[in-house]
Amino acid sequence: MLSSLENIQEHNTALEARFADKLRVNHQLNRQLVSFQANKNKPGYRWFKYKEGFSEALVQHLLDHLNLDEGRILDPFAGTGTALFVASERGLDATGIELLPVGCEIMEVRKLAQNGDAAALRSIIDCWQREQPWKQEQSITPFPHLRITSGAFSDDTQQALDRYLAALESETGAAAQVLRFAVMSVLEEISYTRKDGQYLRWDYRSGRRQGSKPFDKGKIFDFDEAITRKLDEICADLQPSGFLPGFFNGLGDKGKIEVLRGSCLDVLPTLETESFDGLITSPPYANRYDYTRTYALELALLGVGETEIRELRQAMVSCTVENREKTGLQAVFEPDLYIRASAAFDHQQELQSILSYLEWQKSTKALNNSGIPRMVRNYFFELALVIFECARILKPGAPFVMVNDNVRYGGAIIPVDLILSDFAEQAGFAVEVIWVLPTGKGNSSQQMGLHGREEVRKCIYIWRRRSE
Repeated sequence: MLSSLENIQEHNTALEARFADKLRVNHQLNRQLVSFQANKNKPGYRWFKYKEGFSEALVQHLLDHLNLDEGRILDPFAGTGTALFVASERGLDATGIELLPVGCEIMEVRKLAQNGDAAALRSIIDCWQREQPWKQEQSITPFPHLRITSGAFSDDTQQALDRYLAALESETGAAAQVLRFAVMSVLEEISYTRKDGQYLRWDYRSGRRQGSKPFDKGKIFDFDEAITRKLDEICADLQPSGFLPGFFNGLGDKGKIEVLRGSCLDVLPTLETESFDGLITSPPYANRYDYTRTYALELALLGVGETEIRELRQAMVSCTVENREKTGLQAVFEPDLYIRASAAFDHQQELQSILSYLEWQKSTKALNNSGIPRMVRNYFFELALVIFECARILKPGAPFVMVNDNVRYGGAIIPVDLILSDFAEQAGFAVEVIWVLPTGKGNSSQQMGLHGREEVRKCIYIWRRRSE
């Protein structure tokens, strides 16, 4: 194992030397800026706690740095659309691709709030705040639980939630969508669950046993308290006086926002060549996080069933140990592009060394999950295809910005930033800079116990499409 790790380190050192003049610590960046944290008090963005997203302030910073003030931008992993809405506020047209229905729903509601009849929405939301019609509702509309969400609420909360859904049936159009979104935004805080990366953690009060140590999530909010607070928050942001810079900026012409639902592996090949002036994105990290589990309550509310959950999990870019190899990709992409992306993947020495090491670890049962080598292999192959496809659809000179983290498995640090930058160079990009956050991230307690503590880089890469 030591010689294998030494081999990986040797390749890593060579790769770092190659990109040494591009790796720069940026003291203007911090973990709050490249996460949801900086959005927590921003009108519009604060409505739903989507922890996997980056902040509005980061996108503003990037657009300023790039002097990108006209044209059309793309986010192939749009999430809840932060890049799209910031770009739109600055007059840029923006297209996002998103697979997860939760993200699509949030973007649609934000579009309604910005472009619809705000006064009419405020009136209906205010009525619901004052009259709380779910309290007078005699019928119920049962929350459409999945197996993974069964028992997520106390009996009182479940009854209040079911009455709210029944009362919601009297509303139509934009009002119904926003009111449903409001309850979607409080499901976690009224439940026994908490999102924890790879899975839902269950509070000990649920009666579910999960692990050897009982988990206490802290306060579980009363339904009436949680929903009225959320309705008040949305209503406040819809007030004319709440039109604050960053979301409801009423000045200037806004760019158009287009949301394309589906996997970017399917959608990117359908987009026109050299049709975008810039790209800002953050793909799922290779960290085993399964959004179909952590957002199970929200997906259930949106009517996503068991079969669709499994399909979504497999359609995601391979970032979980349950992702199988995607078949049929060769038929989706243009043959020459597929061949070039495959060659970049096959000939990346650091990556191949890591994959060989992880397979050896798997054979000796040293990994805590045998699916890790497959996940890492498929993750990089799929992102190679994405990068090559994005080189086709970006205009010459257009910037490509990616936020991503390096990871560590079996003691081997995987330099995601450098491997993807190598792919980018072969796809037709010039690596302009790789900004490194001043503080990296630690490892799991298991990794530290076996291999020692070592920070891994958190980075923002800026590539630029070469003019050829």
